[in-house]
Amino acid sequence: MSRPRPLPLDPIEEAHRQWVGHGWDAVADGMAAVTSLVRAQQIVMARVDEALKPTGLTFSRYELLALLSFSKTGALPMAKASARLQVHPTSVTNTVDRLEAAQLVRRVPHPSDRRATLIEITEAGRELVAAATEQLNAKVFAQPGLAPDRLHTLLQLLAEFRHAAGDFDTGDAQARWVTGEH
Repeated sequence: MSRPRPLPLDPIEEAHRQWVGHGWDAVADGMAAVTSLVRAQQIVMARVDEALKPTGLTFSRYELLALLSFSKTGALPMAKASARLQVHPTSVTNTVDRLEAAQLVRRVPHPSDRRATLIEITEAGRELVAAATEQLNAKVFAQPGLAPDRLHTLLQLLAEFRHAAGDFDTGDAQARWVTGEH
């Protein structure tokens, strides 16, 4: 993937300067943090999309296939998949529709709950998610853009942010990257 030509200035730093100049000093750092997170997400997703392009998968389809491939039986109830992926059930339904049309998953009746439907990965789905994982590991995850010590710091900060936002609650168990210092 070719990298775009860098700008001669940091546009987020310039936006911060403008915020301060307009009298919004108290929220300028927050604006810069949120804008930086959004931009970082765009950069990462462009890399992910490029790595997944040969497989024909989107990241949401990849995530569902990976989740199913990691499950003991290769199948999960739709509601459980939605909860684990932290997306609305409608999004999982749409993703399953596309994966099912491509014969990468199938819907099967739940063996003990007539109201529930299981999503089951097919052999073709297992093969494709394995190939996609190789691409992501080599082209994205192996080189996330930060040195290992800085990456660990980023993981700590993001886990702290997510935990404070109610994204997860491990109870008394210490989460891997949450330091307990707030």
